[in-house]
Amino acid sequence: MSTAVAIDTALATEIRVRPTWRAQLSICRFDHWVKNVFVLPGIVVGAAGLGHWGGLWSQALLGLLSVGLISSSNYVLNEILDAPFDRLHPKKRFRPIPAGKASVRLAYAQWLIFMAAGFGVACAVSGAFTTTMAALWLMGIVYNVRPLRTKDVPYVDVLSESINNPIRMLAGWYITANPGIPPASLLASYWMVGAYFMAVKRFAEYREIANPLLSAAYRRSFAHYNERRLLVSIMFYAASAMLTFGAFLARYRLELILAFPFVALVMTVYLQLAFQPDSAVQHPEYLYRDFRLMTAVISCAAVLVALMIIDVPLLYVIFSPKYSGFAPHLH
Repeated sequence: MSTAVAIDTALATEIRVRPTWRAQLSICRFDHWVKNVFVLPGIVVGAAGLGHWGGLWSQALLGLLSVGLISSSNYVLNEILDAPFDRLHPKKRFRPIPAGKASVRLAYAQWLIFMAAGFGVACAVSGAFTTTMAALWLMGIVYNVRPLRTKDVPYVDVLSESINNPIRMLAGWYITANPGIPPASLLASYWMVGAYFMAVKRFAEYREIANPLLSAAYRRSFAHYNERRLLVSIMFYAASAMLTFGAFLARYRLELILAFPFVALVMTVYLQLAFQPDSAVQHPEYLYRDFRLMTAVISCAAVLVALMIIDVPLLYVIFSPKYSGFAPHLH
């Protein structure tokens, strides 16, 4: 059977099985809540800006719960609208809705219920936090729903999905009730780091399918992508992430420059994983099982936290323009 015939057959076939409550709940992807770890740096930076950590625990728990509920609402919508395409994927075709194990009608109800619950909890945190959750939920619409459905547009798919990273940082920031906003350079770096991770995931997925025609039928952006284009984009996102991070630390916390090798190590190990068969980067919720990556991530996080606390005055001397003999004239 040709690939084209196989695609048409997969699209036309409806697997008739009885929906189960377990499958119905699984489309909320509670195991993906681990991704909300990206909220924590926003809490750390926001609290550091305020200079205290008092009274944050209850707000942090409420905030993380809200982010999880809104994320699950988005995951449900993704599961519903991606079902026809997931049937073409060697593994995603076994997801509950593509496999016929979950009711689409109930799924739409879940989408709205989790949205309402997420906003309800968000209101108990703050107005700014609630607005941030609205942005997170709306990005789920932009990413999944036509006529926008940015996930079908090359490069825009990566950038629109990864913008959830700075949104999560903002969520963490507003959990601390910090009245300002995080530095733009830090938000941009967080966005580009997310784009790097997402592009690596695309690369691993494209290699796994190993069939351009089937890849394009499963994900429309793959009609444009190939391994070379994806690798070049990965390089762009990685460079952008480090350059904007450099701009942030030069302005706000020079000590963080000592963490550069650790950040680079995390990004290197992550890219290396993409070349493995059935790569773990295709399933970010399970990345914690990879010992090498977790060792690199924990070491990097520990160094970053330590450098946020420990002052290194010598760095300001070494990197002083006068010390280096370069003192540009400012007009």
